[in-house]
Amino acid sequence: MKLDFARNVKRNMVANAVSSGIRLLFPFLNRTLFLWLLGPAYLGLNGLFGSILGVLMLAELGFGTAVVCSMYKPVADDDRGLLCAYLKFYRAIYRRVGVAIFVIGLSLLPFLDRLVHGTVPPEIDLRILYVIHLVNTAASYFLFAYRGVVLGAHHRNDVITNIRTAVSIAQYVAVFLILLVTRNYYHYVIATVAFTVVQNVLLVKASRKLFPDIEPRGELPPDLRRNVISDVKSIFMHKVGGVITNSTDNLVISAFLGLVAVASYGNYYYVVTSVAGFVAVVYTSMTGGFGNKIYTETKEESFRLFMRMNRLSMVVIIFCAAMMAAMYQPFMAVWVKDDPTLMRHALTPALMVLYFYIMQSRQMLLAFKSAASLWKQDRWKPIVAGAVNLGSNILFIVFLPDAYKLDGVIFSTILGFAFIQIPWESHVVFSAFFGKAESRAYWRSYAGFAACAIAICAVAWFAARAVPLGGIPGLFTKAAAATMATCLCMALAFRGDLAVVLGELRKRG
Repeated sequence: MKLDFARNVKRNMVANAVSSGIRLLFPFLNRTLFLWLLGPAYLGLNGLFGSILGVLMLAELGFGTAVVCSMYKPVADDDRGLLCAYLKFYRAIYRRVGVAIFVIGLSLLPFLDRLVHGTVPPEIDLRILYVIHLVNTAASYFLFAYRGVVLGAHHRNDVITNIRTAVSIAQYVAVFLILLVTRNYYHYVIATVAFTVVQNVLLVKASRKLFPDIEPRGELPPDLRRNVISDVKSIFMHKVGGVITNSTDNLVISAFLGLVAVASYGNYYYVVTSVAGFVAVVYTSMTGGFGNKIYTETKEESFRLFMRMNRLSMVVIIFCAAMMAAMYQPFMAVWVKDDPTLMRHALTPALMVLYFYIMQSRQMLLAFKSAASLWKQDRWKPIVAGAVNLGSNILFIVFLPDAYKLDGVIFSTILGFAFIQIPWESHVVFSAFFGKAESRAYWRSYAGFAACAIAICAVAWFAARAVPLGGIPGLFTKAAAATMATCLCMALAFRGDLAVVLGELRKRG
């Protein structure tokens, strides 16, 4: 069964765009309320618990990704019996994962105090809060999260996204009221557990409504089980490296510098993840479609599609990077009210912009690599990159001056992406699936995008810096100046793309 790529991409992009707006607005308000009502120590606790649970979620091993990728071919062949067998297999695995996460999580209770440098707020019990967070993480695995693979394999991630968006809105409204009325962190955390349950119930109902004939039944043939297990082993190594790269930063900062430093780093990192959500609208909308195209079209057609979609994502990435370069510090100054414990010097946002660009520039390549199930070929890459990141994190924190320790954490992640992960990933995709000619075409375009990004970021930064106003009026004025400068540069740099778009609009008009 050949899926309607264009239609599904449009649906997914609309859903992801709305979701990205929600993920940008509400978490921002959430962090702001935390800072103003509870203080940076509570915000640091949220970051610490998130990192610990991110490590625990390694127990999932990557079964979800492996099963979704394995289901692309049965979807293309419209083999309902095999899809049902995959779903039953996945359900059994996820229930075991839920138990493993909960048991391993409980075993960490005696060591929690060692992960916090300094003191925690006196009115809270660190262990009780951790157990509530742990229950929230394990609940999805015990419930119906496994049903999401059916939607993902059919390129209907828009359904999952819409459910998560609706539940997120309700959840954030509820926790806002809880924080405003009670200022009780326990109530806040318990509410998140309740909404996790609601989200999973809605997910299973939607999945059964759209695909009522796909239920967990039948047995997966032994050879297909072995294929999934083989992919899982490789994906697990990717997940370990990803956790070392992404989740241990907060753990290292908390252990060496304390919860306030975690909050400061978290604020700057929050901007990166929030803006990255808009770029994710592009590539997350296409992964399932790539998987279907791989089994229904030629490699030449797949490469042309990949390059078109990569160019689209890079246009979005460059625009976002330029606006971040211009507005990072002005926004932070207004947001944290120039609090010296939370504000950083100019090097921090510059490194964050570089981190954002490098991290996002690889996402379309990763989307295609995932769709093609190219896991085994670079299974050692994330381990090597994660080890380099963790080791350099500790070295930079120990040896750099106090004012630059957090910058060392950011820079160590950039090193891992730029010199290990990106070269390795591109080598796998172009040696195992495409070819040398396609690789040269890709890297030529990558170099051109990088040069364009540097120039436009510089222009946007100077445009915002030229505005002398401060405070909220200055923030909006700087944003307007940076937007105009960025849009002008983008129009000049990508005038060919603009001409194509205008031509299409005239045809449809």
